[in-house]
Amino acid sequence: MAKAAIGNLRAAWHVRGTWSARDDRTASAVWLGILWAGMIAGFSVDFPRYMHENPPAPKGILAFHAPVFIVWLLILTAQVLLVLGDRVAWHRKLGWFAVGWACLMAVMGPWAAMASQAVNLHNPPLGDPQFISVNMVDIGGFLALLAWGITLRKNPAAHRRMMMLATISLADPGFSRFSGYVIPEEPASVILWFLWMFYGNALMIVLMLAWDWWHGRLVRSFVVGSASLLAAEYLASAVYFWGPWKALTLGWVQAWARHFA
Repeated sequence: MAKAAIGNLRAAWHVRGTWSARDDRTASAVWLGILWAGMIAGFSVDFPRYMHENPPAPKGILAFHAPVFIVWLLILTAQVLLVLGDRVAWHRKLGWFAVGWACLMAVMGPWAAMASQAVNLHNPPLGDPQFISVNMVDIGGFLALLAWGITLRKNPAAHRRMMMLATISLADPGFSRFSGYVIPEEPASVILWFLWMFYGNALMIVLMLAWDWWHGRLVRSFVVGSASLLAAEYLASAVYFWGPWKALTLGWVQAWARHFA
């Protein structure tokens, strides 16, 4: 029985997709829909709080940050729709624009995070410099997985999954706002805080892996990338509660406030 299970796992384990690329298209649209739903739900319920923040959020930088990240979701949506519509050549051309846009996100993400922390430096719980661990994993995971996905662009099954996984790395700002609305009190343990913050990311990854496993389409790069992302997010959650990290990030935010605020 054990040998049969190992044999089935090997049969489901792929480096490249042995099935038609068209077979993944509908699933990609479903994952994209779940991602949009989580982001819209989270930011919608959090919007009243954002409008009444005291002190107010740094709207100058956020006026650029928010559109930049929304445009990324629109680019990903366009890419999925282009493939669904058999416009693969256009998909490839837009892909290089997406790479350039990701470079802009690499700047805007950390900039907005530091500016927001500086404004709320003496205003807990909005001011929590240790949250930079989450910001780093979000944008770092996005860029690393995006680069990996680009290298796999001639492997459609792996490329499609890695590009979606890269965007899932950025999903927690939306999903966690919803969990924060439902459960306002921040958990005090690492495991519960991880689930409170990253449940949306984990849910999407589990659903995608379960779908692939059920259809015998586990792609090695996606499995490794998913495990690495979840491990990094758990590490960010553990570091969030670590005293030396709090002191270090407080120093970073104070330096930012002195020089750029």
